[in-house]
Amino acid sequence: MGTKTADETGAKTGAEATTDEQKVSVAKTDEVTEAEDTTAEDTTADETAADDIDDEDELPEAAREEGPTGVGQGAGAVVSAALGLVSLTGSWVGTVAAARETLVGQLQTSSTASVAKQVKEVYGDAWQTTALWGGVFALFALVVGVGVLARPAFGAPGKPQAVWIKSVAWGGVALGVVGLLLAVLKYTGVLLDLPSTS
Repeated sequence: MGTKTADETGAKTGAEATTDEQKVSVAKTDEVTEAEDTTAEDTTADETAADDIDDEDELPEAAREEGPTGVGQGAGAVVSAALGLVSLTGSWVGTVAAARETLVGQLQTSSTASVAKQVKEVYGDAWQTTALWGGVFALFALVVGVGVLARPAFGAPGKPQAVWIKSVAWGGVALGVVGLLLAVLKYTGVLLDLPSTS
């Protein structure tokens, strides 16, 4: 039943010997160092995020410095193609105007008028009104399409027009030309003239 002395308990002496207070101090130092590393990493991440936000803020300014984006030209090209298509297929405005012209023709033509006069007043004028409105839409399509194609000549030098804008604008011009040609042929009676009544 002996008691052990300090040498027998496995206590270390000299440079290897540490007290409990020193062990606690070292543990606290390690925790502080880890916390500083984490804080430094968080700070670096925050700075990187702030730089990204600054870059995003500068991005629209850089885009504005480059010049126009061509959105207006693209919209004009699409409008030109749509107007050209409407000139070929007909529009609500043309249908209403033709119906009105038919009604006016019926009211102004007496029942004793000749068949040729009745056909002309009731059907012929309505046909010409439809052709007239088709021609108006075709003319608008042609003007808008040519305007879109001519726009780069007056815009920012050195910036080419997007290929799709040119393609759609040329399509609008082509539809406008065909629609205008058909409208003139219908209005003059060369295409689908009124039937003869004799």
